Amino acid sequence: MNFAAAAAAAPSRRGFLRGAAAVGTITMAAGPGMLLSGPAHAGPALKSTHGTGFCNLNLFLAHSRQFAKAAGTELVFVNTPTSAEMVTFLGMGQVDLGLMPYTSFMALYDAGAPVKIVAGGGVEGCAIVARPGLDTPEKLKGKTLGTFQLDTLEVMPYDYLKKNNISFKDVKVRYMGNTPEAVEAFKAGAIDWICTIEPYATALVNDVKGAVMLTNGVDLYGKGYTDCVLASRASLMKDNPAGLKAIIKSMMQAQLEAETKTDDVLKELVGKYYKTSMENAKIAQGKQPAIVDARSQTDFILQRTDSVMEMGYIKKKPGRDAIDWTLLEEVIKENPDLYGKLKYKSA
Repeated sequence: MNFAAAAAAAPSRRGFLRGAAAVGTITMAAGPGMLLSGPAHAGPALKSTHGTGFCNLNLFLAHSRQFAKAAGTELVFVNTPTSAEMVTFLGMGQVDLGLMPYTSFMALYDAGAPVKIVAGGGVEGCAIVARPGLDTPEKLKGKTLGTFQLDTLEVMPYDYLKKNNISFKDVKVRYMGNTPEAVEAFKAGAIDWICTIEPYATALVNDVKGAVMLTNGVDLYGKGYTDCVLASRASLMKDNPAGLKAIIKSMMQAQLEAETKTDDVLKELVGKYYKTSMENAKIAQGKQPAIVDARSQTDFILQRTDSVMEMGYIKKKPGRDAIDWTLLEEVIKENPDLYGKLKYKSA
């Protein structure tokens, strides 16, 4: 099974100001070979990939405050220089879990990696913005799209064009290295339209006179559509369910803090985990809330596999067994007071 090849097909997960990856508590000085010498979850610590987007907020706060230590589990981040390596690390067992676009998960699953979706990440926050004058889908024909390969930010333009009876082949696609690069290319006129995340989408509409937001995804997918998911090694659910449950609960604790003490949480995370301004952070957090209970999005996640297949990224659709909410539901049942206080949830 070539998990590295599957991951390489998705080279650039948006990079929310890429310097954020500097906070991991595990260094890679030992080299990948040493990390492969045993299962990632040996011992009381669980290793996670270190993402960058605002879908990671709950995981970042859970790490910052180490909520799970009360249950005997430490959350440890493993630094990965590129997004492709983040996906590869989970597929090869160098980490136990990680937040990622559902599209990246599908590629791993299709390649035979023993992984499961176990909880939710971020919702909404994706948008398509076009340069002045490109205010209808038809005007996008022949124009250059800036996006990221095998990302939800590529699937959304595909679905947007399809809804408007336009083939993806009718537009030019330029795959970008990271979000700041894509934003600057749009400002400079090097690309005509862009699919990006908040707060960049709103900022572009404000900064580029005449720029138009064609969709924020809600009209395509419905309110609360999923962007990222929490995926884990399937073996972790059997070998250390208590540890994984502790992480899921810690993310719920983080969600409650983010919903009720937003300013305090952002002050704690901006600078340490997010290399961006407080103003942009507030925009992003408000438009892409991180939600642990994503059970209501089960069908949405599986239906998106149709587009990913049509785009040629996977050979067969993942079945319902790719998603396992068992431990999430146990955490909900065991913590009714915490769950009941959450603003965003499926039930």
